[in-house]
Amino acid sequence: MPAHLDPRLLRAFLAVAEDLHFTRAAARLYVAQQALSRDIRRLERELGADLFVRTTRQVTLTPDGERLLPYARRALEAQDELLAAFGRTDAERPLLVDVNSPGPGLAAERVLALARELAPDCELMARFESGLTGAAAELLAGRLDASFGRFAGLDPAVRARLEQQPVRYEPMAVILPEDHRLAALEAVPLDALAGEQVYAGAGNPRTLEWTDLARQLFEGRGIEVAAPAPLAVGAEEFQRIMAKTRTPVLAAVDFPAMPKSILRPLVDPVPLSPLSLVWRKGLMHRGLEALRTAATRLAAEEGWLECPSEGWIPATDALIMMSRA
Repeated sequence: MPAHLDPRLLRAFLAVAEDLHFTRAAARLYVAQQALSRDIRRLERELGADLFVRTTRQVTLTPDGERLLPYARRALEAQDELLAAFGRTDAERPLLVDVNSPGPGLAAERVLALARELAPDCELMARFESGLTGAAAELLAGRLDASFGRFAGLDPAVRARLEQQPVRYEPMAVILPEDHRLAALEAVPLDALAGEQVYAGAGNPRTLEWTDLARQLFEGRGIEVAAPAPLAVGAEEFQRIMAKTRTPVLAAVDFPAMPKSILRPLVDPVPLSPLSLVWRKGLMHRGLEALRTAATRLAAEEGWLECPSEGWIPATDALIMMSRA
């Protein structure tokens, strides 16, 4: 018997127990049916008991499921009463979602936009923390609810207090001054950057996971992580500093264009930035379930979780990306 049960699993169980139908229960919770089934299996593993009998025609509760039902109801009622005692229910509270940086083409922004469509009665408020390391501290402090980024780049003690859902193997690119020696190439082989210094957030305490990924990628290739630049807040300041230093910038392939610069995908191999949706353990909110459903849907529709055979990714990241929250 686990020392802690995620309330989300109990809420999933209660929805199926009341509807006796996985599709209807998933729609009520704003989650994909596959995700709901996964949560039920996880709860059954943690309790060491089968909770439902599933056939092609019907879903029924087992004796253990019947025994759990009143306990689950009381536990969730107590949680709702606690939230109400502090002024609002979880469903009424806005969900604060960090998308790192503004950009309508970026994966995090697209997940957020679809989640807003899936749960129009929930208020999902965007925040811009620029890096998962910085956002993780805000998540644990309760000042943020969800973020996106490289989960493996966080300290293990921090990861233990958070949950994650893989979203995308995001191809990486380099932003070059428009007159750079490599700017004429359609794609830049990694080895062609040998001898260059490439900016990857060094010196920014909020983006340690990104700088670490760059160091691993550049190791043994003759590429250096550029020295810290003045910390730029906002897209305009970032563009101004990069134009002044004329340093190539490591970025995701969908990063918005900057004036007097050119974005080129990296190849041979294709380096991948592992993107996860991250939230603190125990968080219950319909907006979060909408985010998870949106991430699952976009990943399936666009092949975001299909890792290319020619891709590069650190071993620890690969293991985490193959997991499911």
